[in-house]
Amino acid sequence: MLIITTIILGLIQGLTEFIPVSSSGHLIIGQTLLGVGSDHLFLEFINFGTLVALLVFFRKRIVNILVDIFKNRNYRLARNIIITSIPAGIIGLLSAKYIESHDFFNSLITVTVSLAIVGTLMILAEKLPKASPVKDGEHLSKSRALIIGLAQTVALVPGVSRSGATILSARFLGLKPAEAAEYSFLASIPVMLGVTAKTFVSDHAYLNAHLGTLALSNLVAFISGMIAIGFLMKYLQKHSLAIFGWYRVVLAAVLAVVLLVQYILN
Repeated sequence: MLIITTIILGLIQGLTEFIPVSSSGHLIIGQTLLGVGSDHLFLEFINFGTLVALLVFFRKRIVNILVDIFKNRNYRLARNIIITSIPAGIIGLLSAKYIESHDFFNSLITVTVSLAIVGTLMILAEKLPKASPVKDGEHLSKSRALIIGLAQTVALVPGVSRSGATILSARFLGLKPAEAAEYSFLASIPVMLGVTAKTFVSDHAYLNAHLGTLALSNLVAFISGMIAIGFLMKYLQKHSLAIFGWYRVVLAAVLAVVLLVQYILN
């Protein structure tokens, strides 16, 4: 893989993993535009850079959670994070091979439809009815934490976006945008840790064969991921998800035109 391709894919991963526009969808688009074949292992390995970005950005928050558990005996936030993580962890593990091999999960048509549907929900989110307000992730009920976890499983479909699905569902379940984003990111850590650990253990031969390109791509993903998290957390303090919804809908429209033209020409 060319160095410029490695850098571009790392940049796409870092920016779109946390901004709710779908990293998987954008990586499929990026691979198509760059003319490189679909490489699931490469995309799984560059999750490491964004995982490290997440751990570094929220390091103080993570320490506070651990202090709450071991010193204050307050397990509520940790409990909710685990509940939210379980559905995606189980379903992702059981369906991993199917996802890797099935064309549905590498299709621009799937990405286009997912971008449009979730984008529309983001645009309408502030106008739709919501559950009673909740202060933060710690004060979510077990059932609400589970619903957010079920929403996270939908993000296995490219174009949906893990952060998009969880932030959007958390908004409907009573969290404000910034609190929804923080909870979404914290709840994604166990899943990302599991996926990364599985990838490193089961596919170390691929890692050894592509160590240089993976190191570069992960470095780019880490730097751009830090920027993306900081931007989103600050932006959602005063704004809704609508701008990301409009971006998704416009991108879906462009992709739909491209796919239509390709269909006609073929």
